[in-house]
Amino acid sequence: MTDRVFPNDANPVGTMFGGKVLALMDVNTAIAATRFCREIVVTASTEPVDFRNPIFVGEIIELKSRVACVGNSSMIVRCEVHGEDSLTGERRLCTIGHFNFVALGKDGKPCQVPRLEVKDELEKRHWKVANKVREAIDYRRNHAGFKPS
Repeated sequence: MTDRVFPNDANPVGTMFGGKVLALMDVNTAIAATRFCREIVVTASTEPVDFRNPIFVGEIIELKSRVACVGNSSMIVRCEVHGEDSLTGERRLCTIGHFNFVALGKDGKPCQVPRLEVKDELEKRHWKVANKVREAIDYRRNHAGFKPS
């Protein structure tokens, strides 16, 4: 997904509002999850999101997402956000985040997702990080009093 940052997307210091970045990440990761499983998906949680560099008004923003780890009905999707100076072409990694999705069948209940084939070194690295994210989610569910309805 590619977009441009306009003044109405910015906070008082002229950089892209974090909530707007998160909204774009949620859309982009949902598309990746849907393409992977070909089911309706819902966001179950947003996991570690690191804002590393600001994105300035007038810049181009590019989001790239990929399914990094799967469970039975859930998927951890990694999203990288790059900012690009539209005049010089200089690009930098600005934000990295993981989003947890659940696939829903026609009955609106969680359904099985395909297995993920992890082949190259980059995919293995992303799987390893996403698996730690999954473990943190499982820990919260089992130890933090979180009981989904």
